[in-house]
Amino acid sequence: MTGSGREAPLLRVRKVYHERCPGCRQERKTQADHRIPYTEFLYIWIACLCAALPIQSLFPYLYFMIRDLEVAKQEQDIGFYAGFVGAAYFLGRTISAVPWGIFADKYGRKPCIVISILSVIVFNTLFGLSTTYWMAIVTRGLLGLLCGILGPIKAYASEVCRKEHQALGISLVTSSRAIALVIGPAIGGFLAQPAKKYPNLFSEESIFGRFPYFLPCFVISVLAAGACLACIWLPETLHMYHDDKVEAIEEMEAQVADSTSEDRKAKQSGSCRMASTKNLLKNWQLMSAITLYCVFSLHDTAYLEIFSLWAVSSRKYRGLSFTSQEVGTVLAISGFGVLVYQLLIYPFLAKYAGLVKPFRSAAVLSILLLATYPFMANLYGVELKVLINIASLLKNMFAATITIACNILQNTAVAQEQRGVANGISVTLMSIFKAVAPAAAGIMFSWAQKNITGLFIPGDQILFWMLNMVSVIGLSLTFKPFFSMPSALK
Repeated sequence: MTGSGREAPLLRVRKVYHERCPGCRQERKTQADHRIPYTEFLYIWIACLCAALPIQSLFPYLYFMIRDLEVAKQEQDIGFYAGFVGAAYFLGRTISAVPWGIFADKYGRKPCIVISILSVIVFNTLFGLSTTYWMAIVTRGLLGLLCGILGPIKAYASEVCRKEHQALGISLVTSSRAIALVIGPAIGGFLAQPAKKYPNLFSEESIFGRFPYFLPCFVISVLAAGACLACIWLPETLHMYHDDKVEAIEEMEAQVADSTSEDRKAKQSGSCRMASTKNLLKNWQLMSAITLYCVFSLHDTAYLEIFSLWAVSSRKYRGLSFTSQEVGTVLAISGFGVLVYQLLIYPFLAKYAGLVKPFRSAAVLSILLLATYPFMANLYGVELKVLINIASLLKNMFAATITIACNILQNTAVAQEQRGVANGISVTLMSIFKAVAPAAAGIMFSWAQKNITGLFIPGDQILFWMLNMVSVIGLSLTFKPFFSMPSALK
């Protein structure tokens, strides 16, 4: 009577859906529909896009903004000060990532997403109105502190769909970065200093003339306001049971069950979940994936900072002498290519080749590609523009391959009820690395410009060589004994 024939029905009773629980409603909807949830994926994509735009739009005009704020004493020092503006956002996110993860696991993913988008509206606008270097630092730091969307949205993307669609869902989170690489640099590059670029539309006496970097920030804030309205239709995925409902279900289980053994197992399971939540740092499958994510996040952020500063710097410092529009165009073209790659190519690549092999291949090819960058300063005209666009596209495709793999590895290494905190830990550690990256990149860039000659190789070659060393370290960490594949993917 207590054999396997009786246990299956009891398990089905325990899987009842709670009508008052938003997570249960969404799970029931997901399990009943085998189709890809395009509507929910669209909401995820819009929310992530608005959170990523303030980061990506900054780089085409950051060099000129620091110059206009008159904080750098000489031209070679602009990169030094620009690095700390880029670092301020990630430093704020470092402080708040875990609390945001805890908040999302307790109160839901949706409130976290809404608050994050509201912070973009407020503090991104204030950043565009910055009149001093320290105002720019503070507003960027507060934006990072209150924009806690990154960790919870990854958990949300893996919960709003069936397991077979999780790779697509998480790739959409990272593809928002790709589309931000299209829209963000275009907004920053073409809309910064509008009174100088478009004098027939904007006068020097207007607010956009007095605050030359306000227009790109204002446009992003308007887009974020639209995304905030779209959050009204965003479904909640977190399971939240009301006490009276739990008691009713427990009474029903007591009538059906012959003994309290199943209840003891459930309590033990709950205790195990609590214990494992406290011991996430001991989950080596999770921590190895997070470590890889941190190392390559450091590399990608430093690369973006260095590339933007290097592209606009003078030829006498072995830069490319690009304008903000030209930098924005390069980044936008590569971003569009990466978006197509993530949506149409990477899902099939991951399906047939797995996660680790494309990961390692992308790291190796990225190292070889970056080694060619310093020599592009010897090119001019159409030849330079064609090659730099191809190189930027390939580099961002390699970065996307690595980032998506790291996100999938992290979210498959833990249970659903732990993903908010696990992604919070991931974002905290990653943000530490990303906070260090722009500052370190700015310092190294200034040093390279001051040491173009006099060393055994030019300073710009040393700069890209040091950037490549980060990739070499990350690549070495993908092998045993350090790396551990999550059991769900084996």
